[in-house]
Amino acid sequence: IHFYFDFTGCVTCLDHDEHYILTFPNGYGRQVNALSGIFIFNALSILTVPWIELGGECSISCSKTGYNASIVFHTKPFYGGKKHRVTAEIFSPNDKKPFCSIEGEWNGVMYAKYSTGENAVFIDTKKMPTIKKKVRKLEDQDDFESRCLWKDVTYNLKIRDIDAATAAKH
Repeated sequence: IHFYFDFTGCVTCLDHDEHYILTFPNGYGRQVNALSGIFIFNALSILTVPWIELGGECSISCSKTGYNASIVFHTKPFYGGKKHRVTAEIFSPNDKKPFCSIEGEWNGVMYAKYSTGENAVFIDTKKMPTIKKKVRKLEDQDDFESRCLWKDVTYNLKIRDIDAATAAKH
């Protein structure tokens, strides 16, 4: 299963009045035969262990500062290799060489190597606290904002009414 995300997002740092435009990786539903370790792409069975894999290139850029990053989510090779690998390069404004290169696992530890030669843990996602997101109340949202748009689908999924949730998507 392949999910292609062809859109951009914007993250705003209010304290600095900076807007970061970002693209997203593709998503893949994968499964490996638990007995042989071979990739299979048919219907799920009791002999498989499924996982979601991210793959493809992304970017993050800020027009105000000129900083940008290119990120690659690596899919697991057919034989060998690791799942959830990510590499990235961060560039200063107008520079062709990155001042920081990052590698690791997007759902684990990522390591940074700086142009100064310094190496450090960039982030350990397993040690990060979960932060509850702040969302405006439904009545304060426009009709096409995500929570408002999907409220009937969400409600029906919570009460386990799949037919009503499916109907609410249309």
